[in-house]
Amino acid sequence: MKVEIVKRREILFNFVEKCMYLLPKRTWLNCKKIGKYRMMKKLIVLLTMLSLSSGLCMSQEGFTIAVRNRSGIGIERHPVVLSWEYGNRAIKIEHGGVEVPYQLDDLNGDGVADELCFLTDLKGNEQRDFSVRFVAADSVCHYASEVYAEMLLKNPKIKEENKQDLYISSLTVKKGTNPYWQLHHHGPAFENRLVGYRIYFDHRQTVDIYGKYHKGLELKETQFYPDSVQKSRGYGDDVLWVGSTLGLGTLRGWNGSEPVMLDDVMERTLSIVASGPLRTIVEVEDRGWNAPRSESVSDSSRITMTTRYTLYAGRRDCMVDISFDREVGDYEFCTGMINVKNSMEWSDHSGLRGCWGTDWPVSAKDSVGHKRETVGLGICIPSEHVVSEKPKDKRNYAFVVGTKGSELHYGITFCSANESFGFHSAEEWFAYLRTWKKVLGAHVETTVRN
Repeated sequence: MKVEIVKRREILFNFVEKCMYLLPKRTWLNCKKIGKYRMMKKLIVLLTMLSLSSGLCMSQEGFTIAVRNRSGIGIERHPVVLSWEYGNRAIKIEHGGVEVPYQLDDLNGDGVADELCFLTDLKGNEQRDFSVRFVAADSVCHYASEVYAEMLLKNPKIKEENKQDLYISSLTVKKGTNPYWQLHHHGPAFENRLVGYRIYFDHRQTVDIYGKYHKGLELKETQFYPDSVQKSRGYGDDVLWVGSTLGLGTLRGWNGSEPVMLDDVMERTLSIVASGPLRTIVEVEDRGWNAPRSESVSDSSRITMTTRYTLYAGRRDCMVDISFDREVGDYEFCTGMINVKNSMEWSDHSGLRGCWGTDWPVSAKDSVGHKRETVGLGICIPSEHVVSEKPKDKRNYAFVVGTKGSELHYGITFCSANESFGFHSAEEWFAYLRTWKKVLGAHVETTVRN
């Protein structure tokens, strides 16, 4: 046994002695002075540190993101979104030697980036590889923003409708407080070059829309209310009257027969979580909501619902992601869209529904300076979330929705017939909706490798 141990030591020593010449000359000369076995121990430590250091440097250089479209349809501006574990380190992303704009977001508000996003076009069955390299902070490119988001308090000193200047990023109100009239355009508004949306900051939480004539970012200048000069230059405007309807994809409670607004909430917070350059994220948190529930449920405790509206550059659809603080299988909710006056309806009766109609975009008393607007609306809900599709009534095209878990997801989209780049008939719009659902359901794989 002793002889075997000695042999093993000699083999290890010979190996280390050969490896020591990989180290600087001064290092291995010093090692030889301290004796055979002490040298062996020291060299093993040094070589181990060298190995770990080398491996660490390799991992810190970067990695590759492979994105593969498993479907046969082409996808434009597909969002690649990954959890980010490298804090606020600077990076560059390239594909085929061309730099790709990206966005790092801090979603939980701790000051550290936790999600990476970039956009890519994918042909059917195409794979694209993106190299991600860590770089010095001063070499990062600042990309021109393709999106914009704002939330403002009204400034009593400023009378102009579109010159407000009290910008805020988040606001929380207690139960019984309604800031709807204190907020300019009544809540956060956000846009890309194709479309604009806003969320009412009150018990309705209605999703409203802003249509455009030409592609471009406008809300910073018009603040949702263009003046006569801006209108003459071809700026867009509010194109839909929503009132207390479901607007476009608003989520509400369901009492078994009709939608229920979020009146009974302990705290309500609306925030702009991200605002460019590639996407905006607006978050609505309803803390302590006394939501309607089945009569068979004995638990009367309140729930907290967090809704995120994500709008990507170059896409007219907005993703709606809802999470609850616990499983809500005993609850039913309602979403859908307004029944625009005299609108045509289309549905695949499996979560996809749209309409095309024309009406005044404001109430009758505010109609001066406005014209009737024609819009196409659409909503796409995964079939597993659809409890039932309700027949249209005078106000809404509604769905009863639910989840066995603690999350709900769906998409909303719209067009204005004013667009020089969009759709101008019900037939065109409904064809787009069918393609849109295929895109949303496309199987795209994202993998990360060193």
